[in-house]
Formats: sequence, structure tokens, C-alpha cells
Amino acid sequence: MAAAGPAATDLEVVRGKRAALFFATVVIVLGLPLWWKTTETYRAPLPYSEISGLNSLKLRLMVPVTVVFTQESVPLDDQEKLPFTVVHEREIPLKYKLKIKCRFQKAYRRALDHEEAALSLGNIQEAETMLAEPSEQAEGSLTVYVISERSSLLPQDMMSYIGPKRMAVVRGIMHREAFNIIGRRIIQVAQAMSLTEDVLAAALADHLPEDKWSSDKRRPLKSSLGYEITFSLLNPDPKSHDVHWDIEGAVRRHVQPFLGALSAAGNFSVDSQILYYAMLGVNPRFDSASSSYYLAAHSLPHVINPVESRLGSSAASLYPVLNFLLYVPELAHSPLYIQDKDGAPVATNAFHSPRWGGIMVYNVDPKAYNGSQLPVSIEVDMVRVMEVFLAQLRLLFGIAQPQLPPKCLFLGPKSEGIMTWELDRLLWARSVENLATATTTLTSLAQLLGKISNIVIKDDVASEVYRAVAAVQKAAEELSSGHLASAFAASREAVTSSERAFFDPSLLHLLYFPDDQKFAIYIPLFLPMAVPILLSLFKIFLETRKSWKKPEKID
Repeated sequence: MAAAGPAATDLEVVRGKRAALFFATVVIVLGLPLWWKTTETYRAPLPYSEISGLNSLKLRLMVPVTVVFTQESVPLDDQEKLPFTVVHEREIPLKYKLKIKCRFQKAYRRALDHEEAALSLGNIQEAETMLAEPSEQAEGSLTVYVISERSSLLPQDMMSYIGPKRMAVVRGIMHREAFNIIGRRIIQVAQAMSLTEDVLAAALADHLPEDKWSSDKRRPLKSSLGYEITFSLLNPDPKSHDVHWDIEGAVRRHVQPFLGALSAAGNFSVDSQILYYAMLGVNPRFDSASSSYYLAAHSLPHVINPVESRLGSSAASLYPVLNFLLYVPELAHSPLYIQDKDGAPVATNAFHSPRWGGIMVYNVDPKAYNGSQLPVSIEVDMVRVMEVFLAQLRLLFGIAQPQLPPKCLFLGPKSEGIMTWELDRLLWARSVENLATATTTLTSLAQLLGKISNIVIKDDVASEVYRAVAAVQKAAEELSSGHLASAFAASREAVTSSERAFFDPSLLHLLYFPDDQKFAIYIPLFLPMAVPILLSLFKIFLETRKSWKKPEKID
């Protein structure tokens, strides 16, 4: 019986060791991996290498130019060389990480019979009507007709012509270097109708350093899927002025054709309102010499803020809002004029603020007060008003006058208020701007997710990032191929997907859950369980080590 006691004790010790090893094995093999898997931050894989490669993206903007030579426009020996293709490429010198090159691909050919007949006329407008723009001509492409040096189609002192469509006319020359001389003229015309440093600098103004490129280029609106335009009539003195304006008819006749032509660049919504007792917030100064009041140029920035609080148009808007205000000054401050920096009256009596809108002061004819009782009925001349607002709208969208080559005949836009090649130039600028914005957004997102490891990356966020990267690459390929419409569509998709991924709310769920809070939660849970297991394992290790060192007994 004495031997049974030590044997039972040894059996319990072995059983305790096995239980400790079993619990330790379960914790290490099953518990720790299960806890690690169930508490880890889910992070879907992202194309970090492709995103970093976007910073060194090289954009090659190709402009297809079809050059049509009429008879006697170049020497006969040169005409026999037609058709052939010439490529002219140059780099746009912008201080930006994206390297941009402009590539003019000129396809030379002879004129067809109907083209010869149209260009033999004596009036450029009639010729342009006969040379109707072909329906299959792609956006961003140009057609340049080279006419005889003695042709009467253009005035004799003019060397080229730029029309409202994607068409231009250049005089030829009878010279052994005719192709080189005409080629330089064509490049000047094509640059004026498509891409220049100023156009791209204005598009990338938010991404360029503060230097000569961006100091006065922050006028254009940023690219957006839609825009809201609000026309407001401000009548601060309704007791003296009963103002009537046909805003619906004016928008239908003047604004809608312009916005219809711009529909490819975004969606537009137009509304109007009348605000009574709305003051400018700046007291005009009286000029005794002209018996009138004026607003100095330095006081114009202080006019917008007091008025903007009354507009209420941008409070719940998802898109940029453009405000156009027609201000009828009160009787006590009539007539009211706006002065420029030199103190001279502005011809339009209006001014505009970049990315905000414009204000026009509409003075009442002094004759309206003769023998009339107050309030005086006033009918606003909407033609004059809309001419000013349309000019401001063009400036706000960055549609400025082109830099014309010397001796170039230029006719302004038709009833739509915008020329076809001006819309193409706007789409070029918007495409480059969208690519720059998408690249910056994706790079910032990749840097943020790389630095903060406990941000959740869901599958839908990762899919948006992949979609944005693919859209950027597709837009760059389409630009290099000269497909402007598809390039612009891909660039808009890139911006939309990148911003949707960057502003996804799921990225902020665990952002403010640092590691010290994790330890504060897990230590009270695991420490009481881990201490006995660790002590048992340590005791087993010591006993095993001791048994290994115990010498064997030899008889």
C-alpha cells in the first residue's frame, strides 16, 4: 500500500503536465490564430505600384490635322508628292510632375472637286457654308485648307482665316520650301485652335506652384459633372423702381444655345430669383464732376460677401454655383458706375469674380423720372444684359480669345456663343485637369493608407481605386491616339472613382482606434488565462531540463 501512494502522485503529476500542454496547444494552435484572424483589420489589396507610376505619367496629346491643298497653292512638283503625313511634336514647358507633349499629326492631301469649287468662290462665308463640317469628323480634329497665293477668298493683307467650325484657311506660296513655310503657318493656326501653354496652365492652375503660370490663371471653373447657374435681380429700392425682366425668354434665346453647346462638358441647371431691399454692402462715392456715383476697383471684392448671404443658392448644392446679379441702384445712388484700376468707367458697367459669377449695374434712364410718379416702371434690356453675362460665362469657363497668328482673319462665335473648336479646346483642358486631379487623389490615398495601418480597406473601395487607375491609363492612351471624346469620358470616370474611394466613410471607422486602446481591452481578458498556462509550461520546461541533466546510474 505504501507504493501505491507515490504511484498515484506520479500519475497526477503526469496528468497535470498533459493537461497544461493540451491547454497550451489549444491556445497556440487554435486560439491565437482564431483571435488574430477575427480581430485583424481587413485591407483589400491595392495597386500601389501602378499608383506610384502615375506620378511619372507622360501625356502625349495628339491633334489630328487634315491639310487640303488646292490647285496652284504649292508648286506642281510639290503637289505630285501628295499625299503624305508630317508629325510635329513639342513639349509644353509646365512646372508639373506630368510631362505633357503636344503632337500635331498633319495628313496632307489634294482637294476634292467640291472642295475646289467651294474655295474658288470670292466669299469666305459662302465657301465655309459649302464646306460643311462632315458628320464623321471627330472631336479635337482640324481641317486646314491651303488656297492659292493670289486667291481672293481672303483679303489680300490676310494670310490665314479661323472660322467657327473645325476649319481654317491658309494662303499657299510658290516657293521651293513651300511645304516648310506652309507647315509653320499651319502649326500657328492649329495651336490657336487647340492647345497652348496658357490653356493648359489655366487647367492645371491648382496643381502648379505660385509663379507666372498660376498668378492670373485661376479664373476658370474647376471640372465638375454639373453646374448650377442662378440669375438674380436685385432691387434695393422697390418704392422707386418697379423692375420687369423677361428672364425666361432671355435664357431661352441666349443662354440655352450656349449651354446646349457646352453639354458635353457637364450638366447645367438654370434658375432665377428677384431680391428686394438687397444692398451691395459698399457705399458708393459721389463724383461731383459727373454728378454720378461710382464704385472703385479696390472696393469690388467687398461687394460680394454681403450679397451672397441673401442668395442662398449654394447652401444645398452638390455642384458649383454660378451667380449672375443684375443690380438696379436705388434712386439716391443713381446713376452708379464701376471704375477700373485706372479710374476710368467700365464700358459694360459690370465685373466678374473667378469661380463665383458676375455682377452688372443697370442704371435707369434719367428721362424715366420726368413727370412720372414713383415707382417708375422699368423694362430691362435683356439683350444688352445677356451679352455681358455670356461674356462673363465664357471667362468663367476659361473660354478666352485665342492667340491669333499675324495677319489672321478671325470671326467671332455664332448664335451659340461658342465655336466648335473652342469646345474642343475646353475638353482638352478638362481632360488634362481631370487626369491631374485623379492622379493627385490616388497618390494621396495610397500614402494615407500606407502610413496608417489600421484603416479598413473594403472591397468596394479597392474596386473604385482599380477602376480609377484603369480610367487614367485609358484616358492617357485615348489622348495619345487623338480620340478626344472618349479621353474626356475616361478622365471624368477617373475623377469620379478616385474621389468616391477617397471620401468613402468606411475609411474612418477604425482610424481613431489606436494600439494603446487595444492593449487596454485585451490585457484584462487574456492575462488571467495566460499566466497559469505560462507558469505551467515554464515548470514543465524546468523539470524536463533537470531530468536531462540527471546522470544515469551504472551498475
